[in-house]
Parts: sequence; structure tokens; C-alpha cells
Amino acid sequence: MKIRSLLLAAVAVLPLLAACSGGKSDKGGADRPITLGFSQVGAESEWRTANTRSIKAAAKAAGIRLKFSDAQQKQENQIKALRSFIAQRVDVIAFSPVVESGWETVLREAKAAGIPVIVTDRAVDVTDDSLYTTLIGSDFVEEGRRAARWLIDDMKDRKGPINIVELQGTVGSAPAIDRQKGFHEVIDADPRFKVIRSQSGDFTRAKGKEVMEAFLKAEGKNIDVLYAHNDDMAIGAIQAIEEAGLQPGKDITVVSIDGVKGAFQAMMAGKLNATVECNPLIGPQLMDIVKKVHAGQTVPKRIIVNESVFDRSQAAAAFPSRQY
Repeated sequence: MKIRSLLLAAVAVLPLLAACSGGKSDKGGADRPITLGFSQVGAESEWRTANTRSIKAAAKAAGIRLKFSDAQQKQENQIKALRSFIAQRVDVIAFSPVVESGWETVLREAKAAGIPVIVTDRAVDVTDDSLYTTLIGSDFVEEGRRAARWLIDDMKDRKGPINIVELQGTVGSAPAIDRQKGFHEVIDADPRFKVIRSQSGDFTRAKGKEVMEAFLKAEGKNIDVLYAHNDDMAIGAIQAIEEAGLQPGKDITVVSIDGVKGAFQAMMAGKLNATVECNPLIGPQLMDIVKKVHAGQTVPKRIIVNESVFDRSQAAAAFPSRQY
């Protein structure tokens, strides 16, 4: 009788133990938080910092456990981070690639481990696009086109030649490749415009200033337009223009991409003529996609965020509402 009573008591306790566990010890448990491994490019610009803040805040709000890695703009650091995520058996991997190529091997490792991969912000160049589930971010080619269209419209009454210098982003990165492609696709159709110098400023303010100084030494007052692949390089270049005794926004028309607060401040000061928005606040949208992918739902292969173009006439009104 004593043994029977003990057995009955043990059976009664089992449901209580199951309820307390919530199923979280099981990797596939419905109540276990999703673990997301995210590798960020770095913190090279205002845009990137805002992008990181958005992702971290959105993960916390969504109840997603985030394992975050800063690659410091080095591909080898990102590959190490992705392999670490695979070894830790995270549920989903997301990353913003430093450059387009060189991802095939590590993405095959993630696929073999059964871990879905979401690419954010920048594209990857792989022979098999099943190696990643979706790409969420901006259309960089269209951003380049928008910069060129704004410039052509702004200078519709001006006769040529109109000389342009171009500050490219990080060599081999998707935004640098695509923003150059889109810009030239439009601007090269107008014979008045000619790109006389083009060099990488690595998306940083310091490098943008350094390269612009070299452009000014080589070309002097022969420069009519500066096209920068991001606002931080443009802001650095503006400093170089001023130090050369010229007026940015007047002697040299300046158009850039990103739409960060610093660009709006430069436009309000009359030093930047226009910026093409590239929205970094993709955190909530990314977490929604993470949940769907983890649940096995089908998502679009390409998800594009909505963006606008702003010039000096709109800067003061738009500035108070800018979140980055």
C-alpha cells in the first residue's frame, strides 16, 4: 500500500512539473524565446548607429533573444560571427554584409545546420540564392538614380559642362556598387555632366574629408558637383571645401545619400543641397520577418523599405521628426 501511494503521488506531480517548465528546455518548445544571431557591419556612420539601435530595441520589444556581433567593417570578423552563431545553434541568423562576395561557404554551413539566414541592408552575391531566405533593405540602385534625377532637375537651366566628383562607399560593398550604377545610369544620359574623379571614402567622415582634399588639390575650382554615397562622407567633404576657401552648397553643389540628422542640419545651414533617404529603422520589420521565418512561413525574397528625397527647402520642416 505504501509503494502504491508513492507511485500515485509521483504521477500527480508530473503535470505540475511540465507546467512549470513551460517547454523551454526543448529547442522546439513553443514557449521558448527565439534566439537571433545578428552580425552588424560596424559603427562607421550615423546611419549604421541608428540601424543598430533599431535592431536592438526591436528585438527586446519582440521578446527575441539577440546575440549581437560588431564586425568592425571586416568580413573575416563577420564570417567568424556567423560560424559562432551556427555552433551555438541559434534559431535564425541575420547579417548586414560588409561586401557582396565571399559568403558562399559559410552560408552553406548555415543551410546544412538547418538555420535560416536573413540578409539585411546589403545584398550578397552567391551562386545559389536558396542560401538565404530573404533580403530586407533599400534599393541602392534606385537611390543612385534618385540622386541623379534630383541633380538634373536642379540644374535644368544650366549649360554644360558640369563637372562631378564622386565619393564612393566601401570598395566591393553593395551600396557602393549599386549607388554608383544607379547614378551613372541616369546622369550619363545627359551630355552636360561628366564625372571627372571618383574614389572611395569608405563611408566615413574622416576619409570623405581626406579624399575631397585630394580632389580639390587636383581639380581646384573645376569642380561643380560633389556626389557622395553617404551623408557622413559628404559632411567630411564639406569641411574640406570650406577649408579650401569655397562655399559648399553654392560654389559646389553637394548631394548625398542616407538622410541622417547631420545631413538635415547641413541643409539648414545651406551647405548640403539634397539627401536621398535610406531608412535604417528596419528593426521592427526585421523582427516580424524573423518570427515568420522561424514559424516556417513563406516570406518575399526581397523586401524593400519606403524612402524619400529631401532638399534644402524641406529640411527645416522635416528635421524635428527625424529619428536618426
